This record gives sequence, C-alpha cells and structure tokens, in this order.
Amino acid sequence: MKLKFTKMQGIGNDFVVIDAINQPVSLHPDQIRLLSDRHFGVGCDQILLVEKATHQADFRYRIFNADGNEVEQCGNGARCFVRYVHDHGLTQKKLIDVETLSGVISPRLEANGDVTVNMGVPKFAPADIPFTAEKDTLTHLLDLNDKNVKISVVSMGNPHAVTIVPSIIQAPVLTEGAMIECHPRFPNRVNVGYMQITSRNNIKLRVYERGSGETLACGSGACAAVVAGIRLKLLEPKVKVSTRGGDLFIRWEDRNQPVWMTGPAVTVFEGEINL
Repeated sequence: MKLKFTKMQGIGNDFVVIDAINQPVSLHPDQIRLLSDRHFGVGCDQILLVEKATHQADFRYRIFNADGNEVEQCGNGARCFVRYVHDHGLTQKKLIDVETLSGVISPRLEANGDVTVNMGVPKFAPADIPFTAEKDTLTHLLDLNDKNVKISVVSMGNPHAVTIVPSIIQAPVLTEGAMIECHPRFPNRVNVGYMQITSRNNIKLRVYERGSGETLACGSGACAAVVAGIRLKLLEPKVKVSTRGGDLFIRWEDRNQPVWMTGPAVTVFEGEINL
C-alpha cells in the first residue's frame, strides 16, 4: 500500500498527516509504529488522519500516538490539521468544525498564518479524566514508590496530570513522568506536565506524552497547565507557554468557558511511503 503524506510540525511537536478522503487508508498498529519510527519510517510523535465528517461538521480528525494507540485530542495537531486542509485545497473556510473522539473542536486560521483552536471546556471530575479519587480537589497526592507527588488533574478531551516544579531543566520528566503516565490511578494512562511559573502571565513547560514519551511541545498539555495554574490562583487568564519547541498563547476566562490556544503550524515536506 502506497500512501501520500505530509510531514508537519507545531512548535516541534511533529506529525505525519494523511489525507484519508482522496486515497484509501487502512492502518493497523504495526504500520502506525513503522510510520512513526524515526529510523525506519517517516518519524513523528503522532499520525493524523483527515477524514470525511460523519455528523454536522466539516471534517473528522483522528489521532494515533507513536505506539499505535488512537487518542482523543491533540492541540498542536489540530493547528496542523487546519493548515493542511487549507494548503491542500480541501476547504476555503477560515473557521472549521472538526469531529474528534472527544467531541467537535472549532479551529480558526488567522490572517498571520497562526491557528487559534477552541479546545473546549476543561473537566475536573475524577470520572471525566479518568482518575481514581473520591472528589474533585485542586490538587491530589500521588504515591510514587518512596515519595508523594502533588498533581492537578484536568481533562482537555484527553487526560492530564500537572505538577509545579522550581525548574523544568531539573524536572524528572523522563523518569517520574513515565511512572505517572502508567500509574494505576489513571486507568487510561495520562499525559504528564511539568510547569515552572516565571510570572503570572508566563510559564515554562515540559510534557511526557502518553504513548509518545517527552515531546518538544504539547498543545493540550499547555492548556491543561494554564488551567491548573489559574485554578490555583497562580496565573492570569492570558498566559504565554514556553516549550522546548516554541511558544503558545493560552486564554481561559472562566470555569464554564472554553480554553483558547493560538500558535503556529508548519509544513516540513511532502512524501510517499510504501507500507
């Protein structure tokens, strides 16, 4: 099976985007892992499929992590999705409605080429994460072998655990992050964010992504971190999030309001691969 694809990135979070509207696409997990492999395949954090909508939307958007598992949401991927459908002539609309596993999102292409995404209203009830806890509290203590880690849990359509650290350079992202990702209190695993607050309008962030390991950026993780910081009264409603791959701008006005994310999306190259 030959597949045409586009390699894209949003502040270093990279994707293989595949048009499943104009070519037949049927991928099983082994093929997804091959495509994602940086030595034997194209190389990416996630595979994005562009499909026809099944309900009242413009497109359907499916996301597969590098380990082959399908997931609910990806903020940086959503921005790349919008650039892709515009650049490939699939729509001329600036604001589109896109189906995901977690519901409909509405990304908008800005005049300067950046993309703003309505990431939906965050959820905090443990059952919505999902997370094993008796009730929604601002923070939870998570038992990790010989110590407890204080986390905030947020669903941005996908599960996130956020912890505040004095320095992201020294944060135990690769070791502790991997343990939190698979902690039994997260039955569907979790994305783990390490947030350093530098001012009430600026944070630094590293994320250990579920099924992909640490990535250069995570859009939904940036949203989750800002939401957690605002709930703890440590951040203002508008925050610049600096990741290893670049900056995102996040806005969240109120508990019952959606989170808005703005950032770039860039095409790296076009190609074809024989699976």
